[in-house]
Amino acid sequence: MADIAFLLLIFFLVTTTIDIDKGLGLVLPAEGETIEIKKKNILNCLINSSGMVLLGGEPVNLKDVSRIVKEKLRENNKLIISVKTHEKTHYKDYVAIIDQLKIANATRISIADTD
Repeated sequence: MADIAFLLLIFFLVTTTIDIDKGLGLVLPAEGETIEIKKKNILNCLINSSGMVLLGGEPVNLKDVSRIVKEKLRENNKLIISVKTHEKTHYKDYVAIIDQLKIANATRISIADTD
């Protein structure tokens, strides 16, 4: 009986898979790499501590971010979206903005340092 229990234990240990969280899929540049960018090619996305979003200086709803960014990308295909958060911004708000930018097919996203 102990042999069968041992074999079953080994079987389930070998066949069980563990899901690994993937996190945010971002490609980061090499360390120390800096590039000068024209101001007209930067769209600032600011998130305050309560989750409110300013996109290009205008307050917007979270659900409208992808639509607005798509329009801006159509106007300027070299546009870089600079995301900056307040130090007390909730992580879920930050991830929601990154998701909205991915929905808008924004491939040039800059993560700005919080001051």
